[in-house]
Amino acid sequence: MTLALSAPIEIVAAALAVAIIAVVLLAARLRLTSAQLKKANDDAEEERRESIALRNRFLPITNLKDEQERLTSLVESCQNKIAELHGKYEEMRISEEARIQTSLIANEAHLTDLRKDYQEKKSVYDRMLAEMALFDERLAFAEMGVYEPHFDFLDSEQYKAEIEKVRQAQKQLIVQKSAVICTTTWSLNGSQSQGLTMTNRNIRLSLRAFNNECDVVIANTRWNNVKAMENRIVLAKSQLEKLNASNEIKITDQFFQLKLCELFLTHEHREKLKKEREDRAESMRLAREEQRLLRDKEEAEEQEVRYSRLLEKAKAEAADIVGPQLDAYSQKIGDLEKDLAAARAKVVRAQALAERTRSGYVYIVSNIGSFGDGVVKIGLTRRLDPLDRVRELGDASVPFSFDVHAIIYSDDAPVLERALHSAFESTRINVQNYRKEFFRAKIDDVEETVKRLAPTAPFFRDVEAQEYHETLSRRQQALAEPNAREVFPAVL
Repeated sequence: MTLALSAPIEIVAAALAVAIIAVVLLAARLRLTSAQLKKANDDAEEERRESIALRNRFLPITNLKDEQERLTSLVESCQNKIAELHGKYEEMRISEEARIQTSLIANEAHLTDLRKDYQEKKSVYDRMLAEMALFDERLAFAEMGVYEPHFDFLDSEQYKAEIEKVRQAQKQLIVQKSAVICTTTWSLNGSQSQGLTMTNRNIRLSLRAFNNECDVVIANTRWNNVKAMENRIVLAKSQLEKLNASNEIKITDQFFQLKLCELFLTHEHREKLKKEREDRAESMRLAREEQRLLRDKEEAEEQEVRYSRLLEKAKAEAADIVGPQLDAYSQKIGDLEKDLAAARAKVVRAQALAERTRSGYVYIVSNIGSFGDGVVKIGLTRRLDPLDRVRELGDASVPFSFDVHAIIYSDDAPVLERALHSAFESTRINVQNYRKEFFRAKIDDVEETVKRLAPTAPFFRDVEAQEYHETLSRRQQALAEPNAREVFPAVL
C-alpha cells in the first residue's frame, strides 16, 4: 500500500517541478523587453513559414511507398513506349532498306541500259561524224594524213596512158559481168527467169550508183582531200553492199581495187602536171638567165671594144700634144686603161659564166621585215651581176627589200649550194617544194658554215633593213599622236 502511493507522489513532485520551471521560465519571459518579444515573435513567424514551405515542398514524397510505386509505374510506361518505338523503327528500317535495295537494283539496271544506249548512239554518232568528215571541205589536211605515191611514172603522159588502161579494165569487167555479182540464184513467182531479170536490174542499179559515186569522187580529188576521197569510195562500197545484203549482191574486190587505182592515178597525174608546169617555168627561167648571160657577155665585149677605141684615140691625140695639156691626157689615158681592164675582166667572167654552166654565185640573204628574224634564203644565180637576182627577189611580191649577207663565186656553184642546204636541211621551212630555199637559222650559225665551206668568202652579219626600220619609226610616231590608234593599225 505504501509502494502504490509512492509512485503518484513522485509524479506529482515531477509535475510540481515542471510547473515551477514553467513559472520560472514564465517569469524570465516576463522580464524580456518588448523589443525582444517582438523579435522573438518575428523569428517564430519566420520559422513557421519555413516549416510550411518545407512541408509543401516535400508533401508529394512524404509517402515514400506511394512515390516509389508512382515512379515504378512511370518507368514501366516509358520502357513500353521505347519498346514500341524500337519495334516501329525496325519495321521502318527493314521497309526502307528493302525499298532502297529495290531502287538501287532498278537504278543499276537503268544505268546499264543508259550506258548500252549511249554506246550504241555514240558509235552511230562517231560513224556519222566520220562519214560527214569525208564530205566536209573544211576538214584539215593533217587530219586525214599525208598521201604516199603509189606509182613512179616519169611524166604525165605515162600516167594518162595508165589511167586509160585502168578504165578499159573496168569496162572489161562490166562486160564480163564480173564487176558486180549476185551469189544466189533467185526465183520470182516461181520463175527463175523472172528472178534473173530482177537480179540483173539490181546489179545494174548498184553498178550505176557505185560508178556515179566514184566518178564524182575522182573528179573532185585534190591534193588536200585524196585520203578522204579514198575513204568515200570505201564507204560507198560498204553502204551499197549493206543495202543489197538481202539480195546478196556484192561489188567484186577486183573492180573495187580498179576504182581505187583510178583515183590514185588521177591524183598523181594532176600532181605530175603541176610539177611539169613548175619544171617548165624553171627551165624558161634558166633559159632567160642563159640569154641574159649571153647579152651580158655581148655588152661586156662591146664595152671592151669601146674603151679600147677610146684609149687608142686618146693615145693618138696625146702623141701630138706637148705642154700642160699632156698631163690632162695622161690622166685620161690612165682612167681609160683602168676602165678597159675592168671591162676585160668583166668579159672574162661573163664568158666563163656563159660557157661553164656550173659556175655561178651562191647568195645568202634575209628579209626581217617580210619573214621575221632568223630566216635566211640560200640560192644560186649565174647572172653576171648577182645583185640583179637579189633585187628581183625583193620586187613587189614582198613588202621589203632583202639584205645581203654573202655572195660567193664558185666554179662549181651547185655543189656549194647543196652543201649549204644540207647544213640547214633540218630547219628548211618548205619541205614539199625544194625550190623554196628558205631556212630557219641564226646568222652566227650561217657565218660559221660559210667560213667552213668557203673560208675566203666575205660575210656581212649586219641586217640593215632600212625600209623596215623606217616603217617602224613612222608607225610609232603616228601611234603617238592623239586618236591615232582609232585610225592607224597596231605596231608590226
